[in-house]
Amino acid sequence: MSESRLFKILYYLLDKGTVTAPELAKKFEVSVRTIYRDIDMLSGAGIPVYTTTGHGGGIHLFDNFVLKKSLLSEQEMQDILISVQSLSAVQYPDTDGVMSKLKATFQIAESDWIEIDFSRWGSIVEKEKQYFEMLKRSILGRQEIQFLYYNSLGEVSQRRCQPLKMVYKDKAWYLYAYCLKRNDYRLFRISRIKELLVTDQYFKSHSEMKESVFSLMEEMGKPITIELSFPKEVSYRVYDTFEDDVIKWNGQEIRVNVTLPETEWLYSFIMSFGNQISILYPISLKEKIIERYKIALKHFEEDTR
Repeated sequence: MSESRLFKILYYLLDKGTVTAPELAKKFEVSVRTIYRDIDMLSGAGIPVYTTTGHGGGIHLFDNFVLKKSLLSEQEMQDILISVQSLSAVQYPDTDGVMSKLKATFQIAESDWIEIDFSRWGSIVEKEKQYFEMLKRSILGRQEIQFLYYNSLGEVSQRRCQPLKMVYKDKAWYLYAYCLKRNDYRLFRISRIKELLVTDQYFKSHSEMKESVFSLMEEMGKPITIELSFPKEVSYRVYDTFEDDVIKWNGQEIRVNVTLPETEWLYSFIMSFGNQISILYPISLKEKIIERYKIALKHFEEDTR
């Protein structure tokens, strides 16, 4: 366990610069004495780590220190490469060059055992990469951004935000930011961001960021527990959408019991099955779907006149 902690301390020092022993002790949940023992072990392994006293002092690395491949095990090298390759799979830009440099440094041969593409059908990959670069630059540089945002109700609004981080969940990228229009933290789906502009206005670091960013999704509806029934003919779609532990097959039909946010996505998803789905619970959801079918039918009837 100590080897893993030493590695984490090293990366923490590379990231933070100068830190104190109590800060490291709190971070890694050990005593200050253990931290000083770890620092001695790093120093003994040839890592140029130093401690200084007085105002602004603490534990730090030599300014020009770089992480050498000899410090990494073969498994750790592979883990790093897989992590970078995963970013490539979700359309993170500029990973090819990083992968090539890491493979050369680690002296690991090319391995094309897997290929993943999470980009949407019909998407313009270069445009997505451009937005990615702009958001990355604005987050790291703490520059405010402005854009048009299309929410799940089809409403369009002009936003000005202080971008804080990008988050990937369920095949989609989101931007976590402080929205100056709402004066609160918000989560924006990046595919719905249009006319993105990085401004010359800088902002200070946000120390009060929330732990769970997905609870802040602007169009996230209230969670609702539903029970659905499907014929076996559409089982492939059911298994594509839901986890195995919420799916039950009784020999005649597939039943799904799951809790989801009640949004337009849920309504559209249910309606996309046509007559190959039954809403067992709750009745209120069934009534909302019936109302939407009535509106759709009226629209098409008027359209044919």
